[in-house]
Amino acid sequence: MLTRSLLVAGLVGVLLPITAPTAQAEVKPHPIFSQNMVLQRDQPITVWGTAAPNESVTVTLRIQSATSVAEKAMGVAADAQGNWSVRLPAQPASKLADTVTLKINKTVLDNVLIGDVWLCSGQSNMEWRISQLPKDDQGKKVAAAATHPTIRLFDVPNRPSAVPMADFPVVGNSGKWLECKPETVINFSAVGYFFGKKLNQELGIPIGLISSDWGGTPAEAWTNRESLNATPSLKHYTERFDAARKNYNPEKAKAANEKAVAAWKTAVEQAKKDGKPAPRAPRLQQDPGSSPTSTTLFNGMIAPITKFPITGAIWYQGESNAGRAYEYRTLMPTMIQNWREQWGKEFPFFMVQLAPFRGGASGVDYAELRDAQFHTTQKLPKVGIAIITDVGEENDIHPQQKQPVGERLAQAALHTAYGQAVEPIGPTFKTLAIEGNKAIVRFEHLGGGLTVKGSEIAGFQLAGADGKYHSAQAEIKGDAVVVTSDAVTKPVSVRFGWVNFAKPTLNLFGKNGLPAAPFRTDDQPYTTKPKP
Repeated sequence: MLTRSLLVAGLVGVLLPITAPTAQAEVKPHPIFSQNMVLQRDQPITVWGTAAPNESVTVTLRIQSATSVAEKAMGVAADAQGNWSVRLPAQPASKLADTVTLKINKTVLDNVLIGDVWLCSGQSNMEWRISQLPKDDQGKKVAAAATHPTIRLFDVPNRPSAVPMADFPVVGNSGKWLECKPETVINFSAVGYFFGKKLNQELGIPIGLISSDWGGTPAEAWTNRESLNATPSLKHYTERFDAARKNYNPEKAKAANEKAVAAWKTAVEQAKKDGKPAPRAPRLQQDPGSSPTSTTLFNGMIAPITKFPITGAIWYQGESNAGRAYEYRTLMPTMIQNWREQWGKEFPFFMVQLAPFRGGASGVDYAELRDAQFHTTQKLPKVGIAIITDVGEENDIHPQQKQPVGERLAQAALHTAYGQAVEPIGPTFKTLAIEGNKAIVRFEHLGGGLTVKGSEIAGFQLAGADGKYHSAQAEIKGDAVVVTSDAVTKPVSVRFGWVNFAKPTLNLFGKNGLPAAPFRTDDQPYTTKPKP
C-alpha cells in the first residue's frame, strides 16, 4: 500500500516561514526546468527563478515508487529584485517505474528523472546533428532505433552576449527538455547522443544531455572575462573585444551594411546577365557583443546554467584555434578551470582530440593543436581525451563517423568519472630508449597489447642530432615499438602521427580497439608559437 509522508527516504524538511507577498505575479522557474528534465543525482538540487518582489514560492519534489510516495517541500520569499532560489537535498538515481514530479507553486513539471547530467559543448563537430549523417542513411537509421525513455535531451539556444546572462530564450524545442525519441534525437548532437547512450547502457541510470555548442567558434568565446583577464597571455582577447565595442557605431554600421547589400544585389544581377556564378553575400558589420567572439558564448550559453548541477562535461572543439595551437596550451586549461570555478566543483572533463584533416599550409598546425589538447590532460586532474586518428577525412573538417567519438568519450568517463576498470585511452607514449640505430618506444594503456591494422605500422618518423625527421620503419616488440630509418644512423628523437592528415592512416592500436595517441619526444618550438 502506498504511504504518503514528508519524512520518507531521507526527504526530511519543513516548510520555511515566508514573508507575506506584497504583489502577485507569475512565479517562473528558470527555463532549464521543464517537463521531461533530468535532475542531477547525489548532489543538492537547486531550483531557482523569478517572481514579484517578496512573493512566496514553494517548491515540492515528489517521488512515487511502487511502494511509497515521498515529498520534500521548501518555501522561500523572492528578494527585492524578484529572484528566488531553494536548495533541496540530494537524491539517488530514479528508476523508470518511478514517477518524479517537480512543482513550483502552480507550475507542475512531470516525467522528471533523477540521474547524471552531462554538458556537451564545443564547435561544429559537437553541434553536428544526427540528421547531418547522410552517408548510407546513417542518420535516419540511428534515429529510428533511438527510443530511450531514460535519456533526455536539452539544447541551449545559440545566443552571444556582451555580459553574463541569467537565462536564455525558449525557441521551438531549443530550451526544453525532450525525451529521447526518433523525432527528437534527429536534431540533437550526434557525439552527445552516442556518448549518453553508452553511459545509459553501461550504468543503467537516467542520463541528461545538455547541448551547448556553436559551429566555427573559438575556445576564448566560451571563457569568461575574469579568467581571460587573469592570464597575461590571454588578456589581449578582452582588450581587443573592448576596443571593437568602443569603436562600433550602430548608425554607421547600418549605413555601411545597406550600401554593401545594395552593391551585392547589383553584382548578383550582373552575374546573371553575364552567365557567371553569383558573388558571395557580404559580411555585415555587427555589434561584437552580439557575435560569437571572446567571452560572448560563455555569457550567453554557459553562465545561465552554472547553477544547475552536472556530473561533468564533454568537449569537441579546436579547429578554430588550430592556427594558435601554442596558445591553446594555456587557453584550454584556463577555460576548464573557469567552468569548474563557476560550478564550484572539480568535475570530470573529456575532450575529443582533433580528427585528421588537411589543416593549414604548415601541415602541422592540427598536429600541434592535438598536442596542446593532450598537454591539457597532463596539466589538470580528471581531464581525459578521446583519440580519433582513424576517423578523419582529408577534405572534410566534419568526419561522418561520430559513433566511435562519442563511445570513446564514454569509455574515458567510465574510467575516470565512474571508476570502472576499463582503459580510458589507447596506447600512449611512456619512454624512449636509444640502442645503436634503434629507437625503442614503450607505451602504456596497452588495452591487452599492441597491434597493427595492416601489414606495416604507419606514421613513425626518426630524427638525429640535426633535428630533421625522416620516414621510419616500425615493428612491435611486446609493449614496445622498435623504430629505425636508413636515413638516421644515430637517432635522437621520435615522432608519431605528427602531421595534419596522415597518409596512410595511422594504424597502431591497442588490442581493445583504441588507437595509439600521436606524440613527439623532441622539444622543438611549435610553428604556431608567436615570434618574439
